[in-house]
Amino acid sequence: MPVNGPLPEQIEKLPITPPEIAENFDPKLFKTDHRTISKALHVLATERLALEHLEELYRNSAEAQESLSRAINQIIRAETRHGKTIFIGVGKSGHIAKKLVATFVSLGIHAQFLHPIEALHGDLGVVRPNDTVVMITFSGRTPELMSLLPHIQPGIPLVIMSGHLSQTTCPLLTHPARRNAINILLPTMIHESEISSFGVSAPTTSTTITLALGDSLALSVADELHTAAGLQTPAIFAANHPGGAIGAALKPPSAPPTPTPRMADLATVVDQVPIASARPGLPLMCYDILIAAVRSPRGYVRTSPNHIISPRRIQRLQHLEQPVADLQDDMGNLEVEKTDWISVLGSSTVEECKQWILQMRGAASNGRGKSFLRRGTLLGIVDHNEVTGIVEIEDVMGEDFV
Repeated sequence: MPVNGPLPEQIEKLPITPPEIAENFDPKLFKTDHRTISKALHVLATERLALEHLEELYRNSAEAQESLSRAINQIIRAETRHGKTIFIGVGKSGHIAKKLVATFVSLGIHAQFLHPIEALHGDLGVVRPNDTVVMITFSGRTPELMSLLPHIQPGIPLVIMSGHLSQTTCPLLTHPARRNAINILLPTMIHESEISSFGVSAPTTSTTITLALGDSLALSVADELHTAAGLQTPAIFAANHPGGAIGAALKPPSAPPTPTPRMADLATVVDQVPIASARPGLPLMCYDILIAAVRSPRGYVRTSPNHIISPRRIQRLQHLEQPVADLQDDMGNLEVEKTDWISVLGSSTVEECKQWILQMRGAASNGRGKSFLRRGTLLGIVDHNEVTGIVEIEDVMGEDFV
């Protein structure tokens, strides 16, 4: 990589161990003076002002809003095509990129960090055709990124988070390798340079607003992506973050432990089951069901708020371009309406439910339960007089149930 400026002929040797502290040093005499506190407050005020300027830019600039909208849609497009968002950066920008990857992943969005130098030495293979690349560089001309750019296929969409306001001034976006490619600029301009603000050009204000813009991008993508699938971002985040203080705060109160598992323990929450949507101009197809099942917590898919298809039925689908409406198999209609779910109290133990099913199907009851307690039956789990969960009968009776 090119080195800026000549190397010094002699480098001062550094001590192997830190200098000794004077014997008469008294830490109690070390007090923070008013000037130091003022400096700290100045930094806070400057970064707050930078965030206000960034908000005003995206609030009032139609071009900036259009770029942000394109970036959101592009990341969603990659996600729905089984792609991912790849963040690239070096130095402080690399640390911001890694943090944004962690945020994206915790919100249920596939993301990965790629170091540009490692990419040139083999890691470029992680970039796949359906991915989106996000480069973070305030200058827009970071040498490591400029060297990597020609090796990224033009068909890979590129989002640049940079201090430039126009693509025409950003060297990465005017590079010949990006001609006729999908390029998106997300400006991260600051109202004044860091050296003007603090007397040092260390990345401070610029990294703050880049992180803030990346967080806004992550949450916007998550809400749009999960809402379209019939899910909720808080539920996805809670499932992905079970540990630490955050996990403890998000974890719902658990019932006292019982020696026997209960039906509520087996249930999949109905509100968390995604609702499949048809492609434009087409009826709902088996293909659409499979796509929704991939994102479903346990494989269930709803076709409407009151219709559901169970995982075992979905696994048996064969003709992907066949309309779902009125589709049947040897268990009956593929879509099971809520009124046909057999209600079971969530507080019932699994063993109690199993014995009840055997009793209803047995000779003592003239076997009248065989007509509605058979393979493919869905059990609606009732909690506080409301069906909140769903269980396949095979989960209670076993795969040998007939």
